[in-house]
Amino acid sequence: MLFLTQSAAVYGIDALVVDIEVNLRQSAEGEQTPPITIVGLPDTAVRESRERIRAAISNSSFFFPIQKVTVNLAPADVRKEGASFDLPMALGILGANGDLGNGESLTNTMSIGELSLDGRVRAVRGALSIALAARDNGVKNLLVPEENAKEAAVVQEVNVFPVRDLREASLLVQDLEAGGPTRIPPLKLTAADLNGNHSDYRVCFSEVRGQQTAKRALEVASAGGHNILFVGPPGSGKTMLAKRLPTILPPLEFDEALEITKIHSVAGLTGKSGLIAERPFKSPHHTVSQAGLIGGGSIPKPGEVSLAHLGVLFLDELPEFDRSVLEVLRQPMEDKQVTISRAASSLTFPANFTLVASMNPCPCGYFGSTRKCKCSGVQIERYVGKISGPLMDRIDIHIDVPAVKFNELRGNGTPLGDSSAVIRERIIKAREIQLARFNGEGVFSNSAMSSAQIRKFCALDAQSEALLEKAMTRQGLSARAHDRILKVSRTIADLAGSERIDQTHISEAINYRSLDRNYWT
Repeated sequence: MLFLTQSAAVYGIDALVVDIEVNLRQSAEGEQTPPITIVGLPDTAVRESRERIRAAISNSSFFFPIQKVTVNLAPADVRKEGASFDLPMALGILGANGDLGNGESLTNTMSIGELSLDGRVRAVRGALSIALAARDNGVKNLLVPEENAKEAAVVQEVNVFPVRDLREASLLVQDLEAGGPTRIPPLKLTAADLNGNHSDYRVCFSEVRGQQTAKRALEVASAGGHNILFVGPPGSGKTMLAKRLPTILPPLEFDEALEITKIHSVAGLTGKSGLIAERPFKSPHHTVSQAGLIGGGSIPKPGEVSLAHLGVLFLDELPEFDRSVLEVLRQPMEDKQVTISRAASSLTFPANFTLVASMNPCPCGYFGSTRKCKCSGVQIERYVGKISGPLMDRIDIHIDVPAVKFNELRGNGTPLGDSSAVIRERIIKAREIQLARFNGEGVFSNSAMSSAQIRKFCALDAQSEALLEKAMTRQGLSARAHDRILKVSRTIADLAGSERIDQTHISEAINYRSLDRNYWT
């Protein structure tokens, strides 16, 4: 008997519907074949599911068929990986054996889940992507493990049923095929769940003593989506500032939250949570590999740059990272996406992140501070030389973060700075100006402006033109640095509510290129 079920396989951050055909036939006399044969380019995890399925069916009080079982995963030319096919294959075997009724297929029903030997259904990766694939292919019902239910139920056009074990799944399928009420109601999320659980941040910009220039630079970076580099001695507050950046970024829109959740779901980082409502903050250790940072694998998985999509990627102690690892950042910083090519496939992951990096001014960390620096000029040059010029060119803002003075640290007569909430309001207003400016042009922030858009929206008067030319000549800036200064100037003008860029905006943007001013000479 032939029986058809459906599931889905995740490739990149999207899912492909997989038809699972199960056929039972009597083995010929003397034929030596495995009890279950799985075809359709299964990987090791899928092939090993034969034993999990056999044990799960037997331990769920079903009779495992004595006929030869052939399972085909279609399309047959696409490789299938992971244990998410366990549940649909088991339901297909039960359907072919007549345990799900007299039908020949599960209509409008898709299922995913890994099976334990006792029949329990375990969580899998990519539930949100699979739910979106079900919706796009007109599938009405989706059976998922309990742990994945809230995540998949974000897609409201699909009835998502959380199942705990194979027995429960089989009874639910019979209810669905009969067209009557189901033993388990579909999970429906409330408006609060769909809007995300916005929790109050535990940190605030008002906690940072002093460092007004650095805080202003971070506000400018947030308003325009610019990359930023902090340079300063140990303990000056570089990491403290970076960790507070998410508290001033604009709240996520629903579509943005959906895209972030898809990426984290594929990476297996969502757990039992539903929609991710906060912008991600990723801070990989300096020993991270290229594959860990960019993504990779035989079937590529997202790396740190994609997990930081629409959020912050913080690289602490930038010169300590392997130079070859840093160089792979150049392409995603420009294109806002990562393409990973393998012999069997080529996948693209989004990587629209704000880069925040920090470094000491020298190996010992105290060059230019009140403490004596023990480093020679050659040591400092070698230390800074770990960061290539092309990578440094792609960082819009370089800002010095000096040691905090005692009076500022103790707050003696020094008022607290603006809170994160106040700064965020200013940034939201600047972002609204940018959205209105780039309406219909496919750009959402000043940092992403093309050369044509820079010429259109960054016109300068004669005084500003002369000031920029002087800075370009004296500091030997590249054409890319020229464009970066104009983009940052446009953001500073937006924060000030100015339609035109004037000298003060250009001057502030030039001051944010500290490393171009021969910082160590």
